[in-house]
Amino acid sequence: MIATPRVRSARFRSELALLLIFATSAIFAGCVFAMSPGDSKAKEPAPHFNATTTAGEKFNNESIKGKVVLLEFWTTWCTYCDAELPFVERLNEEFGSKGLIVLAVNVGESKKTVKKYLEQHPRKTRIVLTDNTNLAAMYAAKSYPIYVVIDREGNIAGMQDGAAGESALRDLVASGGLEGLKEDSEAEK
Repeated sequence: MIATPRVRSARFRSELALLLIFATSAIFAGCVFAMSPGDSKAKEPAPHFNATTTAGEKFNNESIKGKVVLLEFWTTWCTYCDAELPFVERLNEEFGSKGLIVLAVNVGESKKTVKKYLEQHPRKTRIVLTDNTNLAAMYAAKSYPIYVVIDREGNIAGMQDGAAGESALRDLVASGGLEGLKEDSEAEK
């Protein structure tokens, strides 16, 4: 039987509706898609970037060589970001002196909005505003949180789209070559 244009159109609309429902539920569920070493983006050089923190520190590809970098893309209205904030802060505190740089990149919000949020939710991680970096556009940050790990050689070691808890975040950061994270993560299980 040959499908008429009307039947094909109805089938297309049904399939599109199912796809949108699935995509929306995945976003609201905080789905996680962590990269593994076999993924196509793994171990590619990180794109060239510039970032200036709210404290005036400047970072770029050259300045991070030899360090493991965790990029956290977040917003003040993201409940998943808020839930994961203690995990990111704990990693920063535990491993900041061992070669980990955490750059918490707020996406698309004003300095005033971020400042007001940080008064209520103090952070020790380095905060970067969208106006002070090109990172959010490079990693197409549109849902939050998004995490990207850059290894000591300046390559993308892994990515995680969505919240997955402290153990998953430790495993992700460990993919960048920071020692001690996997053992701590396994001890929590």
